[in-house]
Amino acid sequence: MIKKIWFNLDDKIRFLFVGGFNFGVSYLMYAAFCLLLGESAYQIALILAWALSSIVSFTTQRYLVFESRGNWIKEYLKCCTTWFCSYLVNAFLLEAFVKFVHLNVYISQFVATFTAAVVTYILFKKFAFKH
Repeated sequence: MIKKIWFNLDDKIRFLFVGGFNFGVSYLMYAAFCLLLGESAYQIALILAWALSSIVSFTTQRYLVFESRGNWIKEYLKCCTTWFCSYLVNAFLLEAFVKFVHLNVYISQFVATFTAAVVTYILFKKFAFKH
């Protein structure tokens, strides 16, 4: 019953819910790495958080958003390409917000993630999990 209701939702709505969860996981990892490594290592914290949270994201996006049943290795490699593009957008925005807008690293990452999420959705839908 719940599964039927869930998959009757538009994939954009499912992406928002699942993406919100994935954002929380990724952001908490980012903040933890910033605290452990120091705020000046915010780009390293970003790389570490993205690398670890990608596993959670792949699993949740594959099964809960796009209902994919394709070859998971092929899809994972496509997702890695997607995440790389999304990471570049995120890293660029993070750097711009910290260096030029003078926001702190936590707020900068929070804001940058929303733009990266749009890029990620488009690339997942049109490339990584395309049926």
